[in-house]
Amino acid sequence: MDAVRVALLREVLAGTEWPAATRRFAGTLRSSVVPHRGGLLLVGTEVYEPWHLAAHLVDESTWSGLPELTPTLVRHRVEPGDPAHLAVGLGRIEAAGRGETLLLVVPRSPGEGLLERVHDARRAGATVLSLDNGDPEVRGLAHEALSVAGGDDVDLDTVQHLVSAAAGENGVPVPRGRRRFRDRLSRLADRLTAPPPPRW
Repeated sequence: MDAVRVALLREVLAGTEWPAATRRFAGTLRSSVVPHRGGLLLVGTEVYEPWHLAAHLVDESTWSGLPELTPTLVRHRVEPGDPAHLAVGLGRIEAAGRGETLLLVVPRSPGEGLLERVHDARRAGATVLSLDNGDPEVRGLAHEALSVAGGDDVDLDTVQHLVSAAAGENGVPVPRGRRRFRDRLSRLADRLTAPPPPRW
């Protein structure tokens, strides 16, 4: 979702809690990964892998000059021959510890196996954040959670778009020396007219 669509979505949701809530959550995410220079692990459930969020965070990390936002997508099933960026299995969560951030995206019950791994990672010092459906077990493990219930104005996919956009836009621009007003305006126009990012 490009910057224009995100702006329109925020306009539609003005007057609801979502623009502020997603910015607050994005700020927590950013403040968790930037001081540690990365270490963001992104994981979903066995039936839901957050491909879109991973792709959007990669784009936002590039546009904002915050490489720390680039996640490692942790997958429940890794097949032989998968490319390296898609070949990180659940064992990576077991190895997580201090200075790393684990972002859970949980539209439905995650299953006991994942929760045990997340619990162990938290005990080892990892920061746990969750975008979830209000599951009390998930929320109990998370240092910070943003829940989307069935009766809310938005769905979890929309919240992921808002969070990823906010995570990038609040970053400090990459120092590039003194730029002229025309250069800044050109960069803004490029962002606003960019096509949607490719799907993974």
